[in-house]
Amino acid sequence: MHPLEELERLRSRAEFIFALAGNPNVGKSTIFGRITGMGVMTANYPGMTVELNLALTEFEGRRLGIVDLPGTYALGAVSEDQLVARRGVLQGRPDVVIVILDANNLARNLYLLLQFLDLGCPIVAALNLVDQAEKSGIHTDVQLLSEYLGVPVVPTVGVRGDGLNKLIAQAVEVAERREEYPVIPFSYAMDIESRLRRLARRIQREVEETPYGISPRALAILLLEEDREFVEWMEEREEGRGILEFARRLAAEIEREHGESAPVILARERHGIAGSIAEGVQARSEYRKPLWGERLWEYTTSFKTGLPIMILVMGAVFTVLFWGGGQLASLFARFWENLVSGPLGRALESALGANLLSRTIIWGVDGLGAILEIALPYLLVFYVILAAMEDSGYLNAVAFLTDRLMHRLGLHGRAVIPLISAVGCNVPAVMGTRVLSTRRERIIACALIVLVPCSARVAVIMGGVARFLGWPYAMLLFAIIIILVLGAGLLLNRLLPGESTGLVMEMFPFRVPSPATMAKKTWLRIKDFLYIAAPLIVAGSVLLGILYESGWIEHLLGPLRPLTEWWLGIPAVAGLALILGFLRKELALALLVVLAARVVPGVTESSTLLDFMTRGQVFTFVLVCAVYIPCVATLAVLWRELGARDSLLVAASTVLLALLLGGLSHLVIAML
Repeated sequence: MHPLEELERLRSRAEFIFALAGNPNVGKSTIFGRITGMGVMTANYPGMTVELNLALTEFEGRRLGIVDLPGTYALGAVSEDQLVARRGVLQGRPDVVIVILDANNLARNLYLLLQFLDLGCPIVAALNLVDQAEKSGIHTDVQLLSEYLGVPVVPTVGVRGDGLNKLIAQAVEVAERREEYPVIPFSYAMDIESRLRRLARRIQREVEETPYGISPRALAILLLEEDREFVEWMEEREEGRGILEFARRLAAEIEREHGESAPVILARERHGIAGSIAEGVQARSEYRKPLWGERLWEYTTSFKTGLPIMILVMGAVFTVLFWGGGQLASLFARFWENLVSGPLGRALESALGANLLSRTIIWGVDGLGAILEIALPYLLVFYVILAAMEDSGYLNAVAFLTDRLMHRLGLHGRAVIPLISAVGCNVPAVMGTRVLSTRRERIIACALIVLVPCSARVAVIMGGVARFLGWPYAMLLFAIIIILVLGAGLLLNRLLPGESTGLVMEMFPFRVPSPATMAKKTWLRIKDFLYIAAPLIVAGSVLLGILYESGWIEHLLGPLRPLTEWWLGIPAVAGLALILGFLRKELALALLVVLAARVVPGVTESSTLLDFMTRGQVFTFVLVCAVYIPCVATLAVLWRELGARDSLLVAASTVLLALLLGGLSHLVIAML
């Protein structure tokens, strides 16, 4: 459903609508979760992958609608997150915008608040992370800040919930006395301000109705900033052309006087005002002992010490992931077999008999079991670790350290977060590319993510290569995949037009993660996986069951022989397992043995891969399996995020790459 329809539904059920705004690292999601309990629905503008989160909550007997805008540092229309945040406010018309500020980086955060004031939005400010700022020796005069801004300012500690009741009470108070265009308590330089007023007066005289009902002053600022959306709105109107010409004449005067374009000068003015306000309301202790988080931050962001620490941390993460995930997988497998799969299978055969229907249903049940036994254990462990790394701030350090490498791949440091999460599952990792600013970056990131081995493909590598060929060959395969990811990034960065954006994020000292926040983040990510991937895995299992139990699988072997036996050098039955692995990648190995038992003489379901394949064939099979598009669930989410054309191009590219590498592997092995 379109966000405007969702917002109207929310407005019909709520007395007031509040929007939460702030940059991605200011604790906005934590405050949103505290206020709403995370009972949210999401909405996307057509063609946009950045979401609005909406929720309904109660406060002192009032029903309030809360809209969580995308985290952003500004409101220009230069990226999807900024555009969606601005549309969420202008089109959604919330009664109050709650702007969340970081007390540690006040000047940087005030820029966004000043933009909301320029738009004429009723504002309440939450000065978050005041506890950390005080520990860092930063003291903020909250009352003076409120006077400078002309809006209520409430100190908060989001992770503990401190100040949130007062924050919502202030927002309700502002909403009840809402002014059409609140008084702006600051002004730009005299020459800028005079031109703004001249343009605003002309707009007021000649334009009957401004876009989104914004004030003439707000529209004047946007026209001087050459905002494309509002310039196009003006161009479509007869009276607008004269106003645009007047705005361009004023902008040219500003450029002649200041030596820079009007948009740059307005941005400088806003930054200057933000810096002056922050300097006037904050005092810093002259000397204090550095906090442990600050000392650790220095070590982890220095290239000399940070890179070795990052390697050790990543090694520990993957060790815990594979050991902890393996333990959970064994536990879940025993639970599923003893309490669900076994009894249910016997019950179905007893009720329906051993026929196509009962056996196909059992395949579907086994699909649920695969989610519980293979995907979920590793995802659960990984997402807990990921939440801890995010909440502590360590992922910011990783993003900073890897930014230079990411730029070579056409991305920036924040892209490392979805790339790391792809190790758990590619589905939520693809969804995580929404943190990237441009479509070009999302296409590159998605293409690299599908090459990163998820838990299912790691299981294939470990169960095929490590088990039958040994650890050195498994490490070789992982090295090949790493080279592929880097090479694909370098190539796409050259082929796709455009450049990667700069890394912009708040840098704050390490902090102790909040267990409640970690639990909520883990649950939301697991829920996304279950919602999107689980139904497709079960459907794929049912389709596999129908093909296998009906005997149709054997008819596919003939057409595959030229490709599999001649080019890849593997049995046709292995090629069939690769194709069916698209439905459930983790079944590729087990399915290979089961299929071979039906068509290869002397092979039974208790045989091993080496009973009907050579060591070289096993390596080639696993290499191809690990490289081509992970699964039907990943393709589905790629389709949703990138559209049909780009998602199919990414998928087809991985298939061609896998076949090319498989053929080269066969050739090299034959030569050796």
